[in-house]
Amino acid sequence: MNIKNILVATDFSNEAYNALYYATQIFASTACTFYIVHAYEDIVLSAKNALFTGQKEMEHLQNLSQENLTKTEHKIVLDTGNKIHKFNTISVKGSLPSVISKTIESHEIDLVVLGNKGKTGAKELFMGSNTIQIANTITTCPILAIPKEIAFKPIEEIAFVTDYKKGCTKSTISMLLNIANITDASIAVLHINEEEIMTPKQVSNQKLLDKCLMQTPHSYDEIWNYADKANVIQDFIAERDISMLAMSYHRRKFFERFLHEPVIMDLSIYATIPFLILPVQD
Repeated sequence: MNIKNILVATDFSNEAYNALYYATQIFASTACTFYIVHAYEDIVLSAKNALFTGQKEMEHLQNLSQENLTKTEHKIVLDTGNKIHKFNTISVKGSLPSVISKTIESHEIDLVVLGNKGKTGAKELFMGSNTIQIANTITTCPILAIPKEIAFKPIEEIAFVTDYKKGCTKSTISMLLNIANITDASIAVLHINEEEIMTPKQVSNQKLLDKCLMQTPHSYDEIWNYADKANVIQDFIAERDISMLAMSYHRRKFFERFLHEPVIMDLSIYATIPFLILPVQD
């Protein structure tokens, strides 16, 4: 898979611009087009001249959106100066998840990049509520969430956390392999072992993953102490100085269930490195 089109959502915050900049650095050696997308919502007005006021207001929002997109485009071109990157802007009325969904189809998007605001609370600490909503809506395209305003550092090792139940095919992990390939990063597979003995399906998936990783430097580690997996993952990421975390998911509302698990609640480390969400294509 060649990465050609990357969608970066923006609300014109510093976090959103940082996510855009971070993505241009990860893909610095790849000729690709970045679509900078801003979605502005309908405004419901109950004034006497609601229709007229609403129309004026919408025109104002649209103009403001396009103006800010143009500024963002000029800034990123100046900041990066990368001749093999192209930038296009898209301003659309609607909710962010639905706008992203439509843009993925109409522009053959390979990757969606989001900036996380990381507000208070465990969910937002893990990743912004926008990201959770989008991850539950987008089931065909990988999502890369860049936390807050972290400074870019080269991607050297990517942790891929798996239970070997699903998400081990080449089509599912192709974006992970791509990023590892273009950044010369190695992949550290971390198996969360929930049962003492793996099922035949898990053994088969492990072999499948092994085949997929043949061309990429990689290592395998296991977490046996399931009750303490949050701390083990956290220690693993800190000790290995992991640059990016990757996981695959295979059902809508996955994050709503997953976020109740202690592994997510305890890991403030997720708020310090990019997180690659891979929809299962098995």
